[in-house]
Amino acid sequence: MSKLPINLTDLLRQRTVEGERIEYKSGWNPDAIIRTVCAFANDFENLGGGYVVIGQDCDANGQPVFPPVGLADNQLDKIQQDLLATCQLIQPPYFPVLSIEEVEGRKLIVLWAPGGQNRPYKAPEAVTANKKMWRYYIRRYSSTVEAKGETEQELLSLAAKVPFDDRYNQSARIDDLSKPLMQAFLQEVGSALAADAPRPSVEALARQMNVAGGPTESPWPKNVGLLFFNETPERFFPGVQIDVVWFPEGAGGDRFEEKIFKGPLARMTREALSYIQRNFLIETVLKHPDRAEATRVWNFPYAAIEEALVNAVYHRSYEEREPIEVRISHDELVVVSFPGPDRSIRLEDLQAGRAVSRRYRNRRIGEFLKELDLTEGRATGIPKILKVMSANGSPAPLFETDEDRLSFAISLPSHPLARGSVSPTDQVTDQVTDQVTGEVMRLLAAAARGEHTRSALQETLGLKHTPHFRQAYLLPALEMGLIEMTLPEKPNSRSQRYRLTVLGQRWLEMHPGDRLG
Repeated sequence: MSKLPINLTDLLRQRTVEGERIEYKSGWNPDAIIRTVCAFANDFENLGGGYVVIGQDCDANGQPVFPPVGLADNQLDKIQQDLLATCQLIQPPYFPVLSIEEVEGRKLIVLWAPGGQNRPYKAPEAVTANKKMWRYYIRRYSSTVEAKGETEQELLSLAAKVPFDDRYNQSARIDDLSKPLMQAFLQEVGSALAADAPRPSVEALARQMNVAGGPTESPWPKNVGLLFFNETPERFFPGVQIDVVWFPEGAGGDRFEEKIFKGPLARMTREALSYIQRNFLIETVLKHPDRAEATRVWNFPYAAIEEALVNAVYHRSYEEREPIEVRISHDELVVVSFPGPDRSIRLEDLQAGRAVSRRYRNRRIGEFLKELDLTEGRATGIPKILKVMSANGSPAPLFETDEDRLSFAISLPSHPLARGSVSPTDQVTDQVTDQVTGEVMRLLAAAARGEHTRSALQETLGLKHTPHFRQAYLLPALEMGLIEMTLPEKPNSRSQRYRLTVLGQRWLEMHPGDRLG
């Protein structure tokens, strides 16, 4: 059974080049392999360790070759026995997760070596030497190298400094991890573990995914596991939320509207992005008398917002109680998170989009976000924001922090052609007015205040036939974004409620004469 949190076949088929997180070996080479496992365990750049694929050859450019050379069946047991003995030579002892995979009918051994809890690790220079010399190894791009001089000193300084997201949380229990959430993640990323996930216990599955650890008699969930696979992570990490605030009169005005998003990290991020996209993004179309093609611009390009918000989720500190805040006005959209970027990044490089951090605050969070295709990692976020804003014809974004690096703000100015005194949701409301039927009007009025069950809305409207209510009232309102579910990921839940969206509220405000008939 596969023990990997990734789909190896998909990974290889993407022709992933050897890099900081993956290395291919055509056969069993104990010296080179144990050094690379040691390097991944040291996780010098806090990238989440990496993978060694044994039985997979690659070309001169580092890309995997198909079909792989593979391993004979009689080699598999011997390699596993040798690995057990060889990994005991790492100091302190470190054992990667081993999985036997099959690609195009060829057997491969894959070693998953996540960043270790007890770094720094050192491995013998030559496993078979009578007199062994132990060295510290790290990854540099696609190579395993010995840590020397200042690099060695920096690695030694990381002793016992396990990033917060990879630490055990001793105020929580294994049962605080949600097995359905873990299974859903494995299915979404296409992990071979998904098919067998229903069988093992929560603890066994969590250990396989490296979101739990500790001794058998006293297992603990890791912080990253609670952030992604617990329904209410704010119980353990106060401030884990995204606040989206709309200022219709500008940041200095008296009025504002706030929407708070909580829940598992990936879901919270996606729901906040979806909410912003539905309610605050507008496209302006300019027609030209001298050519057929019209110019289309967005007030804020979605891809830039996505990068800015995911960047905040990735790099914020989860030890601080301040939420991520998205502040939206007619003139700009600002994403604020705490604290600011690492001090190794110069302010001028940050503003120019040249900032490259040497240390990632949340290596495991980044690992999960990358698997979910929410981020690419490797400091590509800010350059992408610059590129997307430029392609939209928008003014350049602004990246701001303070000298003490207490906070970080990414400001996205609105496109000049999209600015105005009308709210984006007001403009969208005008676009959907012709589609709002009398049935939907009545439903909006019935849902004007608070959250309501389906049966309560039916009762208010005096309707007894549920299929008719769903078809003529509820589904059209949901499709137009006027009504939303409180539990969109569980549409059939008994706890499901329905409420007006910001767009629905705007529609009612602009049509005060529409009442229940």
